[in-house]
Amino acid sequence: MSIDPSAFYGALAHPTRLRVLMLLGQYSELCVCELTYAIGVSQPHISRHLAQLREQGLVTDRRASTWIYYRINRSLPAWAQAVLRETQAGLESSQPFVDDATALSTMPNRPDAPRCA
Repeated sequence: MSIDPSAFYGALAHPTRLRVLMLLGQYSELCVCELTYAIGVSQPHISRHLAQLREQGLVTDRRASTWIYYRINRSLPAWAQAVLRETQAGLESSQPFVDDATALSTMPNRPDAPRCA
């Protein structure tokens, strides 16, 4: 897979997209409701940034019933995967990433339990 390095680094430069990518790197696959809850922003805000990440090829999605789950694109080139792994390792104990993970871990009605409300 080919990816535009400028678009890749541009995605990382936006706080919401970076937070989304860091959560996806930690949790593998999340739905919009989980990302909205964890980051504390509106559903349209998250959806807009997920659409940009999908258009740039950084994330993929899958539909399960009425839910759409997002994950980091497994076909990213090795250099992009390495950047994401190193960014994850460097930021996982920093704010707001700690708060995002904590919020997600306390979210009631996560999709693998009863479905998001």
